Amino acid sequence: MKNLRATSPRYASAARARTPPTRYRRAVLLGAHVRTAGGLLAALERAEALGAQAVQLFAASPRVWAQAAHRPEALHAYREAAHESTVVEATFVHAAYLINLATGDDALRARSRERLAGELVAASELGAAGVVVHVGSHRGAGFDAARARVGRELVAALDMAAARLGGEGCPLLVENTAGAGGTVGRSLGELAAILDAAGGDERLGVCLDTQHLFASGVAFRDREEADEVVAGLRRADLLGRLACVHLNDSKVALGANRDRHANLGEGHIGLEALGLLISHPALDGLPGLLEVPGAGEGPRRTDLEAARRALELGRRLRAAPRRRGGS
Repeated sequence: MKNLRATSPRYASAARARTPPTRYRRAVLLGAHVRTAGGLLAALERAEALGAQAVQLFAASPRVWAQAAHRPEALHAYREAAHESTVVEATFVHAAYLINLATGDDALRARSRERLAGELVAASELGAAGVVVHVGSHRGAGFDAARARVGRELVAALDMAAARLGGEGCPLLVENTAGAGGTVGRSLGELAAILDAAGGDERLGVCLDTQHLFASGVAFRDREEADEVVAGLRRADLLGRLACVHLNDSKVALGANRDRHANLGEGHIGLEALGLLISHPALDGLPGLLEVPGAGEGPRRTDLEAARRALELGRRLRAAPRRRGGS
């Protein structure tokens, strides 16, 4: 299986074998989703000003179907500037929210496939390490009815992008959901089933969102629970496919099945639980991308500082002797 942590030369320095190391090699690369107002280079400059080691952005508006094409020179300029950056080490693109590969509506599914292929082309040309996608909702038909079509559409979008690029582009990363309505990908089991339906295509990976995980009913409040999340990824054969983490606190309680992000330390998860998860040695070197509201315009420098505090807290707790009776 292809290890998606080795996507780009600089990102490859964070790649490891699937077996977690006993010592930390390199901490999670803490970064943020940034606005693209003013262009792609302006987005990179915002990320650098935040001190973000990784950046996520939209290559086009996520809430309209029309995909405004960036000029090739703009994509190449971003690629070169990101490669030369002494701060940012990896870029990810988040696909449009309108995409629905799980629907039984053929026209909507075709439109979604086309948009996703366009996202993959743009992301590949700007040098992204992956495109993160919510695969959509089965709209009441049930996961079993949607699984095969989602797998087919993911592969079809990758193939369309490869044909336009004249070769393989960046990976496509399926994100877990909070479990609202008929959304697909609400558990590690569903993510694994989607990849299996896609024939285990090596161009596919996963993105784990901490708020979605918590809202879907998975707790990681102590070391044992955090370790169990990683063990679950390993059992589902997803650990080697995990390419990034969306690092978010939650405005809603455990199992609420709602997608509501909070600033780190201001929600129901808290810095300790987030730190215990991202400090697990199996996640060494992975990008951890904040998608928090900040003061209303997205992650701030103070939010990244909170992420660093969470990581250090998690490491200290992991370094402490386990309580008697712990495993």
